Amino acid sequence: MKLMLLNLVLLLLVRDDGRYASSPLKPWFESLRNGWGQSCCDVADGIEVVDGDWDTRNGHYRVRLASGWTVVPDEAVVQGPNHFHKTVVWLWNEEALKDEWGLIPASPIHCFLPGAGV
Repeated sequence: MKLMLLNLVLLLLVRDDGRYASSPLKPWFESLRNGWGQSCCDVADGIEVVDGDWDTRNGHYRVRLASGWTVVPDEAVVQGPNHFHKTVVWLWNEEALKDEWGLIPASPIHCFLPGAGV
């Protein structure tokens, strides 16, 4: 329980509430797309993931969310260099979670940007 609370405290929202308006990385963040071709920043704010709360297992990335370890869908992984150098995960918001049939996908992860090391 203490570890989970500590992880929640350590998560830093990477959101554009105006404080990043003049950041040189703003256009780069806005250009990020997942393997489905969807913008990472359009439907959710990114959450910085501290080392130890993400890893790889059986050839797939995993992220420790509040619900536990979650496998990152291969299509959610953002390809290319990480100019931010930190790991970031974007989660689907509640409305975006539902597909055209009202079903919720198996993973809450919309985009995943791996950091410098596991």
